[in-house]
This record gives sequence, structure tokens and C-alpha cells, in this order.
Amino acid sequence: MLDDLNILIVEDEALIALDLAMTLEDAGADISGPCMTVENALAWAEEADLAVLDVDLRGEDVFPVADRLRLSGTPFIFHTGRQDLAVLRERYGDTVIIMEKPARSDLIVSTLAQVISEYRPTRQQAH
Repeated sequence: MLDDLNILIVEDEALIALDLAMTLEDAGADISGPCMTVENALAWAEEADLAVLDVDLRGEDVFPVADRLRLSGTPFIFHTGRQDLAVLRERYGDTVIIMEKPARSDLIVSTLAQVISEYRPTRQQAH
């Protein structure tokens, strides 16, 4: 489903990051990260075709990473345990995809596959 996609994982909880990485690799993706800090994630952001972002990285918001991905036209989803989702909707609009932790592995894979299938035609037209 996710063959040959480079997916950036930004997650500060090691077990969740490992589980996400294994799940996405099993679905055919190549993984960048997992990144546990904004600084590290920003270094990998340009290589990503798609990203899964935790919102709160040990007290630091992932917004600089999301903003950079958005500017470069790279799709992303939020995978978060954050209770105040209105902040995400205000900042990124109603079309942003937010998956609450812990999301089922199969749901994450199918959501990412849907996101990239909707994105690819737009990206190809832009080139």
C-alpha cells in the first residue's frame, strides 16, 4: 500500500515510534526517523513523501515541522493524544487529518494510503 514512500515519523514515545515504523515498513514504506525532537525532524523533512506527526514532543509543539511540510507541499497526519484538537483545526484547517492515540495500525496504513492517493495527482500536475 505504501510501497517506496519515504515516511517521516515524528514521535517522542519510543515504543509508539517503533510500532509505527514496523507497521509502515511492513506496508512497504521506507522510514525517516523516528525523530523525537523538532530539530531532528526538520533535518529530515525535505526527504519525506508523507509524515506522521505527534503534536507534543516532550513539551515542544511539532508546528515548525508541520509548517515546513505544508510549505513544501508534503502531506502529513497528526497522531496525537492531545485533548485540545481545536488548536490543530484553527491552525491547519478542517481538512487536516487527526488520529487520536492509540490508533490501530491498519487504520494508520489505510489513512496514509488514502492521503497519498489523493495527493499524488495534484503533485504530478504541479511538476
